[in-house]
Amino acid sequence: MLQPSYRKYRKAFKGRIGKGLHHSNLSFGTHGLRAIEGGRLTARQLEAARRALRRNLDREGHIWTCRFPDIPVSGKPSEVRRGKGKGAVAYWATRIRPGNILFEVSGISDDVALKSLESASKKLPRQCRVIYRNRPLN
Repeated sequence: MLQPSYRKYRKAFKGRIGKGLHHSNLSFGTHGLRAIEGGRLTARQLEAARRALRRNLDREGHIWTCRFPDIPVSGKPSEVRRGKGKGAVAYWATRIRPGNILFEVSGISDDVALKSLESASKKLPRQCRVIYRNRPLN
């Protein structure tokens, strides 16, 4: 699983997702997977999508993962009484805004890219859309 090697503070506040179009254009690859909905993605979900993407590419092309799970999400065990502080870190997550690019690929044909990116988007709990560098946005 992806997680940061170092954080100054072990636990974080919940935070808000916000609005805006940060990192909404392709920077590295020719095809990409763009989030339509905002929310939180866990490290497990990102890894499952990356594995599906790699499996369908048949070890061709290049993949860039554009989001990194750097937010610690804490949780207390079930049936524990209230109080006694904040729970331990349960998993790592990343916040995505509508329009964020999640994955970019290059070095493959359009139909292989479409098939592999759609299979990766099925692993994610948020709606995503496949985008192309040389085509107008939908």
